[in-house]
Amino acid sequence: MTCNLLLVDDHSLIRAGVRALVMDIPGYAVIGEANDGAQLLEMVESLFPDIILLDISMKNIGGLEALKRLKAVRPHCKVLILSMHTDPALIMQALESGAHGYLLKDTTANELEHALDALRNNERYLSPAIAHTVINQALIRVQKPHPEPVETHNLTARQLEILRLIVRGKSTREIAHGLGLSIKTVETHRSQIMKRLQIYDVAGLVLFAVREQIISLDD
Repeated sequence: MTCNLLLVDDHSLIRAGVRALVMDIPGYAVIGEANDGAQLLEMVESLFPDIILLDISMKNIGGLEALKRLKAVRPHCKVLILSMHTDPALIMQALESGAHGYLLKDTTANELEHALDALRNNERYLSPAIAHTVINQALIRVQKPHPEPVETHNLTARQLEILRLIVRGKSTREIAHGLGLSIKTVETHRSQIMKRLQIYDVAGLVLFAVREQIISLDD
């Protein structure tokens, strides 16, 4: 089944370039284009895109404001930010406003396909070029003088320990070696963590762990 996309950018050349990339990706089709947030909000009333590729800096209604308004009327709509901005605080603002992914405009066709596939499969996607700085920014923002107790979310102490290692970028083999467990045991815990949290990608686990203060700068 074809996944329908809506492109939102105030530069026609950018839209044309993205459209050309999408044409070479099987299973995706551009069903509409908007040049600002206001036009986007009008178009979603008649079009039902599966994924919206949204720029941040636009005239009239900008991307972040449009995203907030969009989520108020179409809360389940998936949004992939496509921007040249690399400011971690701005990226976090976009993610907290409801974006499912963030991709830089100098992306390749392969990376665009990976991002679209992730959103299509109900996962999140962060461009590898910005993932590390975004995580650091998120960690800084959740620090409190007196942190509240962490909610376990029905995870065991061992699963919380493994979750912290996963979001710190440790591989399954590294986790197994560090904890004295078999690789199969770690894989089982990893699967159970994702199932209990209903999050099936590492980027989503990172955002969850930061938001719930499961990880901190002192970990």
